[in-house]
Amino acid sequence: MNDVQQRAAAKHFADYWKGKGYEKGESQKFWLSLLTDVFGVEHAAEFISFEDQVHLDHTSFIDGYIPATHVLIEQKSINKDLKNPIKQSDGTLLTPRQQAQRYIHALLDEKGRDAVPKWVVICNFAEFHIYDMVRPQTEPIIVKLEDLPTQYYLLEFLVHKEDLTLQKEMEISIQAGELVGKLYDAFLKEYKDPTNEHSLQSLNQLCVRLVFCLYAEDAGIFGKRLIFHDYMQRNGLSKARQALIDLFRVLDTPVEDRDPYMDDELAVFPYVNGGLFSDENIEIPRFNPEIYDLLLNKASAAFDWSEISPTIFGAVFESTLNPETRRKGGMHYTSIENIHKVIDPLFLNDLKVELETIKAIQVERTREQRLRAFQDKIASLLFLDAKLPDSIQTHEGVTGQKAA
Repeated sequence: MNDVQQRAAAKHFADYWKGKGYEKGESQKFWLSLLTDVFGVEHAAEFISFEDQVHLDHTSFIDGYIPATHVLIEQKSINKDLKNPIKQSDGTLLTPRQQAQRYIHALLDEKGRDAVPKWVVICNFAEFHIYDMVRPQTEPIIVKLEDLPTQYYLLEFLVHKEDLTLQKEMEISIQAGELVGKLYDAFLKEYKDPTNEHSLQSLNQLCVRLVFCLYAEDAGIFGKRLIFHDYMQRNGLSKARQALIDLFRVLDTPVEDRDPYMDDELAVFPYVNGGLFSDENIEIPRFNPEIYDLLLNKASAAFDWSEISPTIFGAVFESTLNPETRRKGGMHYTSIENIHKVIDPLFLNDLKVELETIKAIQVERTREQRLRAFQDKIASLLFLDAKLPDSIQTHEGVTGQKAA
């Protein structure tokens, strides 16, 4: 099923179920239709199970569970507010999210970690509230039934089995975040005033630079693996701070502007544009044995940074840094989910539909001409990314970037 067909199927589904939805009488029909008609699941009745028993202090039943993708579904009637507490059969008041969490604890006790869902979907026929249980601290993604034709992709996790590569990237990225957190805490103790705003901003910036160096030496950006590690090791603990300051200065200097008599161990590092290393006023504290061991032995020699996922690690990395100074310093990682919330309805959805329409053309010569024209169109698109003042009299100063 291509994008155009899936949009049409989602619209038909949304139109049919508009205003409908009784929990006990229509839940199974609703989910079987969604899986079959919108996501193309064959034998959907075997793909999803309904009313699985779970033992609390009484026997209860999970509305829906998809074993292949580890999705737990808590279904409510259309008139139910998904954020308000609902009286349970045992008399307790629980929100649907709390009810689902109680099922998760029971599953963990009865069947172990393998039975714990990776996703929880709370639904009242009119809305889907999606909770990522790998990152349970995040706010739910909310998809309204009426928006399903343009946002069906947000529910694709229902049917897409988790890619082993993605799982590995997640694990490695979380490990990388833990290493950054340890470095952050170790450096913080060495600042003269760890509450000083400039010191905290400097620490955030220092962590960003170190992560870049660690990634660059493993990904080949610096030319060869462990080049950063070997440089810092040659200088030793006593000279580590000055060695880092010298390296940052070199990374910010174009090759043609460098001292021609510079030491070879520094000259081999490339110029890094973009301003990451341009601020020479950041405060870098002294190294102690703990920092030196963390950076060289644990973060560099024993860890491959080239295997992390930027989209996953960004959120993990952001969470390790001081949130208040991160905001003041302008540091913010935008999750891939939030990026798509902006770009998909703005232009990406329409481009996907246009591409699928062209690909469906049967005449090869016409299809090829249209594809080339579409390629030229994409190359000519201009996207603006600028922070504009409150009052704008002219367009002067607003810059744009052409699509690659």
